[in-house]
Amino acid sequence: MLKAGVDLNLGIETETLEFKKSTGELKEAMHSICAILNKHQHGELYFGVKPDGTVVGQVVTEESLREVSQKIKNFIEPRIYPEISKVVLDGRDCIHVKFSGNQIPYFAYNVARIRVADEDLVMSREEITKFLLQSGQEGNRWENLVSNKTVYDVDEELLKKYVKQAHDVGRIAISYTDKKTVLNQLELTEGDMLLNAGKVLFGDDILQDVQMAIFATNERLTFNDIQRYHGSVLKLVDIAENYIKSNIHWKVEFTGELQRKEIPEIPVDAIREALLNSFCHKDYSSGESNEVAIYKNRIEIYNPGTFPEGLEPQDYIDHIERPVRRNPKIARLLYYSKEIESFGTGLKRIADACKNAGVRYEFQKKKTGFVVCFYRSENGNESIKADASTDKVRISTDKVRINRENLNTYQKKIFDFIQKNGQITNKQVQELLGVKDSRALKILKELVSMGVILKQGKLKGSYYIFRENMRIDKKR
Repeated sequence: MLKAGVDLNLGIETETLEFKKSTGELKEAMHSICAILNKHQHGELYFGVKPDGTVVGQVVTEESLREVSQKIKNFIEPRIYPEISKVVLDGRDCIHVKFSGNQIPYFAYNVARIRVADEDLVMSREEITKFLLQSGQEGNRWENLVSNKTVYDVDEELLKKYVKQAHDVGRIAISYTDKKTVLNQLELTEGDMLLNAGKVLFGDDILQDVQMAIFATNERLTFNDIQRYHGSVLKLVDIAENYIKSNIHWKVEFTGELQRKEIPEIPVDAIREALLNSFCHKDYSSGESNEVAIYKNRIEIYNPGTFPEGLEPQDYIDHIERPVRRNPKIARLLYYSKEIESFGTGLKRIADACKNAGVRYEFQKKKTGFVVCFYRSENGNESIKADASTDKVRISTDKVRINRENLNTYQKKIFDFIQKNGQITNKQVQELLGVKDSRALKILKELVSMGVILKQGKLKGSYYIFRENMRIDKKR
């Protein structure tokens, strides 16, 4: 351990030296480390020192040293391996962190910052893009950086399902063997570590999220409902798709032969395409969430990724321009499984589906991202509309459509239990799945968000039942 003289002052903070009064400022410390690395690729940080350099000390234990190590491991990407030690300055215990790394840009809590004097300034999307271009390395794209997750953090069931789907549609030749082998074949690993693309596509328990809300009017003021879910790209796409389908109007059309056809007010194919487009072209380095906003007169799907400069959505609809892919690796993996049909055709597919359905749509370029807007039918609330000339009756419903094959193993077990017994409790889910209370609650909340079940009662007396009028499709 280092010892210092009496009344020691470490001087002022610099572009490579940062002081924190205590580990109560751990999050801020992560941002400082990230900013210093992006500017100078090395630096030092002390806990137990005021910003003016005055040593005040703090309690230092094995637990506090481990906490610093874990924060750096879990929230700075790409991963770094700092030297963390207890030091004695002016007779007071402090923590010293010495760090370095050249895999720039670095992100703390999914946000990139850069050091200017003693400040940690957030880098804009434009600055990050220029940063990457100046580096001249394809490997420095966010999706190609090594994440803080390993191959053992992958949702194996999701990965198996993906490989089978991609193999069945004939776009990959590999078959599932084990997680590490398959992820390596898909070029999503470096050793045992997942690249960021692998983390967002197949990672379990990750920070990536989607925020969904229903507004009472046509303005972003009063919420009728708001939900937020974390997870991998395809899981979030499924959750968001089902959330929208659960909250739009469906017409049930009967012909003279009593044949039944359910028609959504917005084409489901266009909705899913917009959601996939949103995650495929997202600027993951921004740290912002994808959003779904349902208003009385429209539905907006927001992607925190700006549209290519100098281009317009119509350029892609008219096939004037070649596709510009922000995340080519993620796009390629979604192409393999046929989630996206081909590169650069998403906007045209949305436009064609809406035109065929007579739905008005709009693509909106924002300073902070991109919005796909679907305008809702004005007569969506009419209960019955008869057309005497064609002898058809159209009935407007709020029927929820759920593809049972999209449910995971746990969700299917809960579904089958309710189908047999009429309802299920949190305790019964724990026993059925062999999970703890918190995990059971999370799974139930997912099913509620997807529109499959509803919660009844309060606290210990609560239970879950199928949503009224729910229909489970056996095949998509």
